[in-house]
Order: sequence, then structure tokens, then C-alpha cells
Amino acid sequence: MNRLLLFVFSIFCCMAGICANHPSSLLPLPQKYQFNGKKFSGELTVEEKYVSQIEGAKFQEEAYHLLITKKGILLEATTPKGMYWGRQTLEQLKTTKNKKIYLPQCDITDWPAFRIRGFMHDVGRSYIPVEELKCEISLLSRYKINVFHWHLTENQAWRLESKRYPELNAPENMEREKGKFYTLEEARQLVEFCKLHQVLLIPEIDMPGHSAAFERTFKTDMQSEKGTQILKDIIDEVCATFDVPYLHIGTDEVQFTNPDFVPMMVKYIRDKGKKVISYNPGWNYKPGEIDMMQLWSYRGKAQEGIPAIDCRFHYANHFDTYADLVAMFNSRIYNQTEGSDDLAGCIVAFWNDRFIDNTPQLLAENNFYPYMLTLAERAWRGGGNCYFDGKGTLLWEDEPEQLAAFREFEDRLLWQKKTWLKEVPFPYVCQTQSEWQITDAFPNGGDLTKVFPPEQQEDSVYQYEGKTYKTRKIIGNGFYLRHVWGTLVPGFYANPQENHTAYATRWIYSPKERKTQLMLEFQNYSRSESDLAPRQGTWDYKCSRAWLNGQEIMPPVWENTNTERSNEIPLKNENYMSRPAIDITLKKGWNKLMLKLPVGKFSSKETRLVKWMFTAALVDE
Repeated sequence: MNRLLLFVFSIFCCMAGICANHPSSLLPLPQKYQFNGKKFSGELTVEEKYVSQIEGAKFQEEAYHLLITKKGILLEATTPKGMYWGRQTLEQLKTTKNKKIYLPQCDITDWPAFRIRGFMHDVGRSYIPVEELKCEISLLSRYKINVFHWHLTENQAWRLESKRYPELNAPENMEREKGKFYTLEEARQLVEFCKLHQVLLIPEIDMPGHSAAFERTFKTDMQSEKGTQILKDIIDEVCATFDVPYLHIGTDEVQFTNPDFVPMMVKYIRDKGKKVISYNPGWNYKPGEIDMMQLWSYRGKAQEGIPAIDCRFHYANHFDTYADLVAMFNSRIYNQTEGSDDLAGCIVAFWNDRFIDNTPQLLAENNFYPYMLTLAERAWRGGGNCYFDGKGTLLWEDEPEQLAAFREFEDRLLWQKKTWLKEVPFPYVCQTQSEWQITDAFPNGGDLTKVFPPEQQEDSVYQYEGKTYKTRKIIGNGFYLRHVWGTLVPGFYANPQENHTAYATRWIYSPKERKTQLMLEFQNYSRSESDLAPRQGTWDYKCSRAWLNGQEIMPPVWENTNTERSNEIPLKNENYMSRPAIDITLKKGWNKLMLKLPVGKFSSKETRLVKWMFTAALVDE
């Protein structure tokens, strides 16, 4: 028998005009939708109904049908998951004006393209309080994110309590944020909290690698006879604590000295009724030997018969705020438009080898919420027009369909920033109004201070030493001239070379003289790098410079002044989102912002991954 839930609330249904933001405020956008009807007011009856099938939906378990008419609201689903997602859509459709709630008349049939849409926090390196995790889970479930991957153990610390071996959690056995860990009761409560929000919690106990905390505690390797027995005792606790179907065991970045270790641990965990997830590359499994794989490197390959989670180019700790968000929006998951039995979905990973000592900064540094909403869109909707190794990081004016699709998404993204997410770190601002002219790169011969024609006169074509250098128009707030992962992910230049200098120019119109602020950087510091902050008086180690209307924009005073690289020195104001924006004055009319972008070697002793890039955005755009 279908279960019905009826309730009544006072609502105003409408179409155009007041509800012009619908469906533009929805994120992710539904698969099939139609908005129509006339404006009227009154009380509406809401009926929730479980049905055997949602007509037209391809993935029934999470599908729903939402119908809003002047007669009432009907929400249908086949499971509690689908019902929950339908409620989130209904909530997003509500707008308030003059203390009245408005809803559009609509007919929506919706389902996800991929069954895993998630995020991973490495709390072994950077402890995140339980209440913060609950906040993220609650907020992201509104956007139909349905997986939280909890990476609990690392070289730096073992963050899950052990009653059997309390010494694992002792401060002296931790290297970072000593003494901070999650109790087993907190873990149980978080599992239940996730269930309330239709989010699957996947705990990870990394083995046999990333286990220095284990080895410090027990003075033995996990793969030894002693280590294996201790680990089995710990797994007993973990399986008894986590009422979830999966346990992630890692297996990446390690030398296997015991060929029986991984098969033995997989069997031990399976015998306890859990399914097992493992990284790829990692242990080499055949179908039937593992329940799911997480592809973590560009070398990771999905295998027929083993469901795969695509995480290969989704390491947000290396990402730039703007260019990589464009890439994520454009990118098909594992280069497929929708999921299958062998392709489960995608997780965005937030690794922090570099210590960041406060959670709000950690979220801002990693552009957490903007990335997660972008993943929510792509993993629910499916589609995309390329993969990360396509031209996806760039918004070209001569690719109008791609540009229009991103503009429409950006409108919805920024609507969420102003409404549901106005209280959380959200460093992203509109970038589709920003047009830049970037030159071909001039060879500087290793002299990063060398002056080229664009510094003397602006033009669309330059002659230099008998060669012609052109400019191209590009749209956005952040650009890789060469991507952090080199030519694996294309940047502005098809074949970027060391020892070159580029120039970027943007003309900004202001109807009157006004003060505003500029966010500017030339090297986004990865959260997994120990790179040194620039020397005082410089923007970076590349001799980058900036001018507004001919007046040079000087760099900030850097808070970190260490000369030896260390992951344990917290990031301070190296990245633009962790420092005050620059006060600038725009004159009435047109204003010229010009950037000089030299690069020497693509790796240096100060910064391992030299990022030939820039970010420049006005805070009020």
C-alpha cells in the first residue's frame, strides 16, 4: 500500500515576474521540468505518496516527481531517498517576498545520473570538529550530495578512538593537532545524522600505507604478524561502531611486503558483513575480489565488473578557485555522460598535507562549497562536454554554447551563495563578465624582469625581434597559462614553455569614480605543498607585477617569513581568500588593469609546482 502524507500550508503560487528566478535558483537543475500557470494565493495541500515507479525516470531508487498546481502539491517517490530529494527541490523553489511565501507552478520529474555524489575530508591531517561536519552534511544534502567519505587515519594522527588500544589516540603518538580524535560515540552519532539526510558515510581506515601513526604506537608495521592481529582487533571495533555497508581500506602509495595482507584483510572485513572499497592504483584486484574502487590518480582505470568512483582529477587541494571550477562543470565523470553498474560516480577529495589551523580558513582555501555545488550539478545532471584533460578550464568567447551553459549555472551558483549559503565561506564571485586579452608568450631567456612591447604600448598584435605576437580574448577571473598538472590538463597555451613572459589586460568600465576592492594572486598555494611564501615586496618567485591605470599595485606584507619549507607551518595569507582584498579606486569611465606574467622553470626550490597562472577579481562583481 502506498503511504500518503498530507499537510497544509499557506503559499502563493505564481509564474513569471515574481518567480523569474525559477528554475534558475535550483541546484542541481532537474532532469525534466516545466514551469507554467497563473499567479494566485491560498492554502495548498501537500501530498507525499510512495509509488512503484516514477514514469520516465532512469534511476528509480533516488527519483521523484513533483507537481505544483493551484489545487495543491504532489510529491511522489519510490523510496525515502527519492522523497528526501524531492523535499529539497520543493524547499529550493520557495521564495519569500513581503512576508509571503511563493512557489512556481511546475511539473518536475527528476533522478540522478550517478549514484555516488560525494566529498572526502582528510581529518587525519586536518581535524574538523563533528559539529562542522554535521553542518556540511546538512547543507550539502540540500543539493543531493549523498556520500561523505571520512578519511580517519593518516601518518600524522589516528583520529578514531580505540577502546582496545587507547594509546593510538595518545597525543605523543600524533604529529599534528595532538590529542584530537573522534570518540566511537561521536562516530555512531554521525552515522545516524548522515542517515537522516540520506547521506552514506564511508569510513576509511588506511592500510597498510599512510600508517606511520600506527607504527609509532605499536613499533611494528601493519603487514607484520603482530601488526595484522592488532589491525584485526581495531577492525572489530570499527565494524561494530559504523552501521554502514562499506569500509574503505586505502592500499595506495605503499610497498607491499606481505602478499597475503590485502586479500586477508578484505576477507576479514567481508566476513563481518561489510563491503570493501580500495584505491586504484593500489592493490591489483580482479572482479569479485573487491566491492568498489576509487580511482585516485590519472593512472587509475575502471575495470569491468568492479564499480568505480572517479576521483582522478578531483583533488581540490591543488585547485584554483575559478579555472578548476569551470573544468569541473565542463567535465564528464570518467568521460561518460551518465553512470552504469561499473561507473558509480564521483567524490571530490580535500587533502591537506599542509597544516591549516582553523576550519573556516581550510574551507575557504579549498573553495569547498563552490566546488561541491559544481560537483552536485554535474553528478546529478550528468552530461558535460569534455573530460578534465580536454579544454575544460577555459571560457572562450568563440565557444558560445559552452559559455552560455556555464553562465546559466553560475547564476544559480551565486543565487545559492546569497541565500542558503550566505553564512559559510564562499570565496567565488561572478567571472563571466570579466574579459581579458592575453598575449602570446615572449621568450625571456631566463630574465624574468625583461621588458616587452605590451609594457610600452597596448595593441592586438606585437612585433618583437622579427616575430609576430598576437593576443586572444578569454573570459573569467582565473586562468592557467600552464596547468598545475602540466599538459595533462590544457591551459591557455597549447604548448607552454619555460622562460617566457605573458601579459594580460582587462578594461573595466565604471559609470562613476568609486572605491572597490581587488582580489589578486599569481600563485595559488596548494594545500598539499610546503611551498615558501614570497619574499617581502614581491608577489611571487616569478617577478609578476600588476598596474591599474599605470599605477603599480604592490603586494601584501606576507605573514610567513620562513626560509625552510615545512608542511607544519600553517598557511597564512599566501592565498588571496585568506587575506584582505586590495583597496583600489576606479575612475569614471574605462580603467586598465594590466598584469605581467613571467615564468622561469616550472619547478623551483621555493615552490615545487610553479603555477603559471593568475587570479584577478573585483569583490563587487
